Amino acid sequence: MKIVVIGGTGLIGSKLVEKLRDAGHEPLAASPDTGVNTISGEGLAEALAGAEVVVDVSNAPVMDDAAVLDFFQTSTRNIVAAESGAGDKHHIVLSVVGADRLPESGYLRAKVAQEEAVKASGIPYTIVRAAQFFEFIGRIADSSSTGEVIHLAPVLVQPQSADDVAATLCDVAVDEPANGIIELGGPEQFRLDELARRVLSASNDERLVEADMHARYFGAELHRHSLTPGRNARIAPTRFEDWLSRSAAARITPARS
Repeated sequence: MKIVVIGGTGLIGSKLVEKLRDAGHEPLAASPDTGVNTISGEGLAEALAGAEVVVDVSNAPVMDDAAVLDFFQTSTRNIVAAESGAGDKHHIVLSVVGADRLPESGYLRAKVAQEEAVKASGIPYTIVRAAQFFEFIGRIADSSSTGEVIHLAPVLVQPQSADDVAATLCDVAVDEPANGIIELGGPEQFRLDELARRVLSASNDERLVEADMHARYFGAELHRHSLTPGRNARIAPTRFEDWLSRSAAARITPARS
């Protein structure tokens, strides 16, 4: 089965392409790096020709509120138009747990707009809302940094590894469309500030992480469960310490010639 992965050269996309190929499918990594531009439309119709499934894991290149909204709306509009012409049977989009609870965040408003465009397209769809990735905790800390101090709200998160997110998307891609939302979280909950301390410590980053209930998360003020999935969420298998150990081992293992 031909499956087009929009954003297929990024962190999640590259892992998903590999898993789909290992499962015997024909994944196509579609991104500007491979000649497919969902904003201009360049190469999009050609990429989608003959595809049965499209998985959109792309992300905006800039984080300005207006630019992010424009990216997701324009990109999704162009993708679904090309899909309608190609007769695709299933559109999957990767979104974020809590996106609809945090309208103060321009980024999350844009993700909700992306979801709504997919729902309105008439194409069978599945929206996978994932909790934070272990790999992105450092970026979250950086976004909340003022000099050597990082302010993060002491709210709960239920993160998982990027590899587990890709595995779930692989399963969803070969399943029937849910025409609804699937939530995905990890097997453990942590306080966001405590998790950031552990990630930074493992990287020998000595910046101070301070708990601040009024600290903004990509523009939004958080409540205790703003970022946690609901009771019916799918639970990814990888525990934080196992991921951390593997990440540390990968950093110190010399490359083979």
